[in-house]
Amino acid sequence: MSENNENDEKMARELVEAYERIKEQVHQVIVGQDAVLEQLLIAMLARGHCLLEGVPGLAKTLMIRSLAQAIDLGFRRIQFTPDLMPADITGTDIIQEDKQSGHRELIFEKGPIFSQIILADEINRTPPKTQAALLEAMQEHSVTIGGKTYDLDQPFFVLATQNPIEQEGTYPLPEAQRDRFIFQVLVEYPSREEERDIIKQTTSTFESNLKPVIDGPTLLRCQETVRKVPVPDHVYDFILDLVRMARPKEDQAADWVKDLIDWGPGPRACQQLVLGAKVRALLNGRFAAKVEDVKALAHPVLRHRIVPTFNAEAEGITVDSIIDRCIEAVPESKEAVL
Repeated sequence: MSENNENDEKMARELVEAYERIKEQVHQVIVGQDAVLEQLLIAMLARGHCLLEGVPGLAKTLMIRSLAQAIDLGFRRIQFTPDLMPADITGTDIIQEDKQSGHRELIFEKGPIFSQIILADEINRTPPKTQAALLEAMQEHSVTIGGKTYDLDQPFFVLATQNPIEQEGTYPLPEAQRDRFIFQVLVEYPSREEERDIIKQTTSTFESNLKPVIDGPTLLRCQETVRKVPVPDHVYDFILDLVRMARPKEDQAADWVKDLIDWGPGPRACQQLVLGAKVRALLNGRFAAKVEDVKALAHPVLRHRIVPTFNAEAEGITVDSIIDRCIEAVPESKEAVL
């Protein structure tokens, strides 16, 4: 075995160990929500951003804050409101005077975006102009102010939350911005037993003591290891078939696709499915992605990249059920079955 392979395997083991330690820390304060936490960590290991959607009171903000405490990275929370301005996020140039010389100069005052984990709380409560202030940071990991570009510290993640039930006073994210998120994660209600534990824990004298179990440089090395995970050709083919299946403008698009889908996912969906499958493979003790990894992550990757038609919405057909149908319609190769 080559030295490079040994190092990769060692890093893969460290990644799994770090994942388990992070989960252990977060579960000190978060009861259940294993699938949500797994998807959040997969997104971070894949160098992606995450959009959490759920009704109020499901601990979305607390989960992200706890995750930030378990990882030794800078953390800032930005509460999105209708009067929030882009400069409130990115920062702005201010005039500063030297008291001794009286000389004045422009000094850039950094905004809260200059951190490593950004909690964009209730992102759909601010107008598109302010939402767009995150676009460059999310895609390029930099901010441009007054013609000058400032790089952000690495690793950098935007973890955003939004409430799906309130429409008044909200501004739905534009398609281009939603596409920047690797996952849209749905936070569901807890089970009865989980809710019992939540009530007991939050109405007693219980105090958590979360400690960071992984630092930035280690996380960056884990991200590099993820990129080295091989993907067989039949998995690439399955991803391509799945994503292209959901595009009604394709020449060979099925009639039901044209009837239910107005706009389908772009190439970025393929990229995110590949990266997510690589991370999931590592977390399950494998150094190669499988079709089952793609199927497990198809919903969070595709649900915010598919726009249903009016007919689909009128009939109460959800995007998740459309994704289910797409998965069932894509045939698996012989290699995937073996």
